[in-house]
Amino acid sequence: MKKSEISRRKFLGTAATVGAAGLVVPSLLTSCARETKKVIPAVTWRDQAPDGPVLKAGLIGCGGRGTGAAINFLSAGPNLQIVALGDTFKDRLEKCRAEILKQKKQEIADDKCFVGFDAFQKVLEAGIDIVILATPPFFRPEHLAAAVAAHKHIFAEKPVCVDPTGARSVMATALKAKELELTIVTGTQRRHERDYVGAYQQVKAGTIGDVVGGNVWWNGGKLWHVEPSKEWSEMESMIRNWVNWCWLSGDHIVEQHVHNLDVMTWFTGTHPVRATGMGARHRRVTGDQFDNFSVDYVFENGMHFHSMCRQINGTPSNVSERIQGSTAAAILSPKNISIVDLSGKEKWKYEYPLDADGKPAPGKMMDPYVQEHIDMVTAIRTAQPFNELENTANSVLTAIMGRISAYTGKETTWDEMMNSDLKLGPKVLAFGPVDVSKEVPIPGEAYKPETK
Repeated sequence: MKKSEISRRKFLGTAATVGAAGLVVPSLLTSCARETKKVIPAVTWRDQAPDGPVLKAGLIGCGGRGTGAAINFLSAGPNLQIVALGDTFKDRLEKCRAEILKQKKQEIADDKCFVGFDAFQKVLEAGIDIVILATPPFFRPEHLAAAVAAHKHIFAEKPVCVDPTGARSVMATALKAKELELTIVTGTQRRHERDYVGAYQQVKAGTIGDVVGGNVWWNGGKLWHVEPSKEWSEMESMIRNWVNWCWLSGDHIVEQHVHNLDVMTWFTGTHPVRATGMGARHRRVTGDQFDNFSVDYVFENGMHFHSMCRQINGTPSNVSERIQGSTAAAILSPKNISIVDLSGKEKWKYEYPLDADGKPAPGKMMDPYVQEHIDMVTAIRTAQPFNELENTANSVLTAIMGRISAYTGKETTWDEMMNSDLKLGPKVLAFGPVDVSKEVPIPGEAYKPETK
C-alpha cells in the first residue's frame, strides 16, 4: 500500500458499512433542506426568561467557558439555580464554585461537587432539571447520550464531537431527544444573536436573491496553553491543554471556526458534500494541530464556499461571513450586519439599539451568550421545546470534513464522513500515559528525486 493511502486511512478511518459505523438516518441529511421551504416567522425576543418553578442545573466541565455558561444561565431569568458541579480536576471545580458564589451569591454544597472521569454521571443523578456540558469536546458525545437517557434538558457547548463516529452518535442522540421533547441549545451563539437572525430573515425573504456562494473566516491570534507541571501525568497535561490536541478539541477548524461554518450551513439550509482543503503549522509549538486551514466546500448544487481560519499572532484578524446572493450579499460580523448590492451600495442594515445621543450602539444589544439561556429556559417553561443538536452536528461534521481533507491533502466527501469509523482519543481514560499519536499531520508524499 502506498504511503499516501496509509496516511489517508489514519486520518479518515476505514470505510465502514452504515450499520457498523453508526446510526445514519436519512432525515438528518435532508431536514435542513426542508427548512428552506418554510415561511420564516417574525422573531419575538425576550430580554429575560419568564418566571416559573425553580429550575435546577448541573455543570459538567468547570473551566473558563463552563463557568461563563453557568453565570449566563443564572443571568437568564428568575428562579434558576446551579446545584451541582463536575470536573476532572478539583482545582478547576473549586475556582468555578467560588466564582458562582462571588457573582451570583449561590453556594454549591460539598456533596454536590464531583471530581473524576465519572463526575458527569454523578451530576446527572444530583436532582437536576438541566445539564450544562462544557468539558473538552472529545467527551461531548458520551455526555450528551447520558444526559438524554436521564431525560435532562441540555445546554451543550460547541463543538459537539471531534470525529465522524462522534458526529453520528450525536445525530442519534438528537433524534432520541426530539422523541422525549427535550430542549437542547448548543453554543453556536449566532443563531441567538439578534442581528444575525435579522440578516437570516432578510436572506430567506429573498433580499439577496438566490444564495450562490460565499466566504467564512475566523482569523485571529494564538489561543492559550498551559506549561506542563512535573507532577502531572501525560493525561492530565493533555486535558489541561485541551485546545492544543486534536483528539480533545478537533483542531481549531472544529473547535473555533465551527461558529462560521455553522452560519454557512444555517444560511444555505444544508451542508456541503465535499471539501478540498490545505493547512499547515507555521508558528504553533504546542500539541499536534495546524495553525491555519483553507478549505473549498462544494454543495450538492455545485455552489462553492471558501473557508479560512488561522491562529497566528501578528497577523490580521477577521471573524466574519459573506453570504453571496445573485443580486446582493449579506455582510456578517458580530455587531456589524448589513446587506449590499452588487455595486457595494448598502441596501439594508440591522437597526441596533440607540445610545443616549440617538446613535446606533451595537454594544447595547442583548449578549448572545445570555440570550441562548433565555431562549432555553423560555422553551422549558412554556412547554415549547426546540432542539439544535442535529444542526450543530451537521456543522461540526462539515468542519471535520475540512480538517481531514487538509490533513491528508485529498478531497474528502460527506459520504465518507458518514461511513468512516474514525474515532479519536485513547481507548481507556485514566491518568498516566496516553495512547494516541502525537505526530503533526503532513499531507501528501515527500518529494523523491528520480533515480536511473
